[in-house]
Amino acid sequence: MQSNKSKVVFKDYNPKQIMFLPPSLDELIEENHPVRVVDQVIEHIDIDPLIQKFQGGGAPGYHPRLMLKVLIYAYLSNTYSSRKIEDALHQNIHFMWLSAMSYPDHNTINRFRSDRLKGVLKQVFSQVVLLLVESGHVSLKEAAYLDGTKIEANANRYTFIWGRTIKANREKIKRQLKELWKYAESVAREELENNEPDDFEQIDAEKVRATIDKIDNALSGKEVDKKKKQKLNYARRNWPKNLDKYEEQEKQMGDRNSISKTDPDATFMRMKEDHMLNGQLKPAYNWQISTQDQFILEYTIHQTSTDTTTLPAHMESLEETLGQMPETLVADAGYGSEENYEYLEGKQVEAFVKYNYFHKEQTKKWKADPSRIENLHYNESLDCFYCPMGQAMAFVKDSIRITDNGYKQQKRHYQAQNCNGCPMRGVCHQGKSNRTIEVNPKLMRHKTIMRNRLNSERGKEYRSQRPVDVEAVFGIIKNNHNFRRFMLRGLEKVEIEAGLLSLAHNLRKMVN
Repeated sequence: MQSNKSKVVFKDYNPKQIMFLPPSLDELIEENHPVRVVDQVIEHIDIDPLIQKFQGGGAPGYHPRLMLKVLIYAYLSNTYSSRKIEDALHQNIHFMWLSAMSYPDHNTINRFRSDRLKGVLKQVFSQVVLLLVESGHVSLKEAAYLDGTKIEANANRYTFIWGRTIKANREKIKRQLKELWKYAESVAREELENNEPDDFEQIDAEKVRATIDKIDNALSGKEVDKKKKQKLNYARRNWPKNLDKYEEQEKQMGDRNSISKTDPDATFMRMKEDHMLNGQLKPAYNWQISTQDQFILEYTIHQTSTDTTTLPAHMESLEETLGQMPETLVADAGYGSEENYEYLEGKQVEAFVKYNYFHKEQTKKWKADPSRIENLHYNESLDCFYCPMGQAMAFVKDSIRITDNGYKQQKRHYQAQNCNGCPMRGVCHQGKSNRTIEVNPKLMRHKTIMRNRLNSERGKEYRSQRPVDVEAVFGIIKNNHNFRRFMLRGLEKVEIEAGLLSLAHNLRKMVN
């Protein structure tokens, strides 16, 4: 009986078949593939500053344009490790086509990334941004959006050194040195008669060595308490070298409050993405970007965790990249400060930058709160405020506050004449004496300007667009492309990685 089942037929498969006309790699890559955009863009920019970093002589090296293309495409395709890039150059047709079948090893790739790109990658990035301007992808007439995020450093999270710990350890050495000196005086007062007693307020390794030598000489031949002798021996071995170490660590720390032993340029910052109530402290860098239509216009790396202090430096860098300041800047309340408002006003940048409590000010509860200075009436001609009961609060004095950046804030103080028996006292004022308020006239003026701008139709549009424009870029890089930790160590090298990520993002965005 004949079976109804048809004969199974498969397509021909012979891996050892030799082709008469083998296909080229170019034929295997789609016309609109991102690797072609990387190739075209990098071919059309000037890399003379990069070429100048190479010295003549020796065996010929890989062309810097080739290496730059490979690195940018690697970051575009989520390949961040130099060893994985090396593997891709042997296995991935896109890398093989881009490198023209060249195979630099991971050491060559890492040296180029860490050393050759130092100080010149920003010039490459600037040219790409200006190409985006020329092609109409971004405009210098439209608003720039600013935001920052913290990216973990390539450092052990448990190797922290805190500034306050260094200070406490130095104070402990001072205290124990005083105790040893007092003990020496009690045992050998005559031997120390010619030595002036020291307050030990300023100590260093050399001073500690000299003091211990004096104590040693004074106690020589005397009956010394065993524990004191042990303490003296420990001090001689450890205190001078510890003080030298503290001095070096403080130099590395600068104005910061912490550093990591494995990456001294990294600062310990609280990371938001950790699934903990307040986040976990990790060594990290503060990465700031300004964007427009989700294209990155500028990137900067900072060692401070607060966004407020990063704005002037970032804007100066943005001006250098674009050749001018953006006409409009939009940012959240993390950047709202008197210093930043003054800076942007001086640069003639129209700022739409929120300040603390901007959203709370819109609530009925805030507007009805008599304790808020913003709700008190000010009489400009008499230079006085009026409390909720109508009593004049006269000017008392001026004061100056200097911020950590050295910026001087002028404060004016006003005081009510008599709060005794006032029915509003419990609501308006909790202190025992007459109510005193502290006012910053410049900041109040800037807040009024910002309030009017942010509540305008343009302001509302910018406020709704900001999270979509700049926060989304960090979301794409960190979540879609899984970059949450820098591969390299040190501020200069981290800036290179941020530049490669920014270039890769812009070219990927061009393709899309």
